[in-house]
Amino acid sequence: MSIIRGFSIMLLFSLGFLINGSLQATKNTFDYELKAVKIAQDTYLFEGKTEDFSVQNGGNIVNTAFIVTTEGVIVIDSGISRRYSEQQRVAIAKITDKTILGVYLTHHHPDHFLGNQTYSDTKIYALAETIKSIKVEGEIFRSNMYRLVGDWMRGTLLTMPTEKLKAGKKTIGKHQLEFLSLHGHTASDLAIFDHTTGVLFTGDLVFNRRAATTPHANVVKWLKTLTELKDLRFNVLVPGHGPIARDTTPIKQTYDYLNWLVNTLKEGASNGMDMNEVMHSEIPERFESLALVREELIRSVSHLYPVFENEFLNPAKQ
Repeated sequence: MSIIRGFSIMLLFSLGFLINGSLQATKNTFDYELKAVKIAQDTYLFEGKTEDFSVQNGGNIVNTAFIVTTEGVIVIDSGISRRYSEQQRVAIAKITDKTILGVYLTHHHPDHFLGNQTYSDTKIYALAETIKSIKVEGEIFRSNMYRLVGDWMRGTLLTMPTEKLKAGKKTIGKHQLEFLSLHGHTASDLAIFDHTTGVLFTGDLVFNRRAATTPHANVVKWLKTLTELKDLRFNVLVPGHGPIARDTTPIKQTYDYLNWLVNTLKEGASNGMDMNEVMHSEIPERFESLALVREELIRSVSHLYPVFENEFLNPAKQ
């Protein structure tokens, strides 16, 4: 990887998440206070905060989950750090003494996979493109997270997935799981639909009560994917960030926000607005309750606006 590309990726996530407060952890114990909440039969959630990465929250802004099957435990995303996944395993052990069968990663953003090393005794599954992305960007993410959340990351090492996951249905311990290979939030997004319980795990394809992040987004593909997810007959929806839902409201909310974002960027580019002007666009009232909506608009402009500008500039051929 070139030095310039490496710097660009680091800058991407430095812009993506702001440090709030001092550089001292609020709790010397580095306790994430993870609580496994039962959301369906055999199914448990660790709900993260709808905040930016910070020293105060240790990066605990992500939803992770696990399913207790008759054969063993399936973990969905390993979290942000070694400390997180160690505490995740302790919390799982309080629910069941069954063996962990594997960890399934929804995509390659750092809050979803940097806890992998705690699961080196089991299989870690990811889609092929997700594995490639972790290989390219994982070490830079790990280093940058130290800058963002400090000593919460101490001892965290990059641990690659061990198994390439293929889309399709598979029955594990009487749970009929469907692994969906999708796109939009990143180049490779995994959703997991448990047909036995009706729980749909969407990863960061869906945000609930929080504005969506876009550092690796293809919004056109993302909107198409959300339309596909909306048609699934689920009972419980687990978004990548925000509380669970029992209807399609978070999918519609994410779609509406992304659609508005694209139109705002297109309008700004067509009117010759600079990035700073677009960053200060008026936010519709229906989005004002979304956590971090202004911050994410600013970041999305930095991620996506140059592409829209290039489309409208249409430079003359030399």
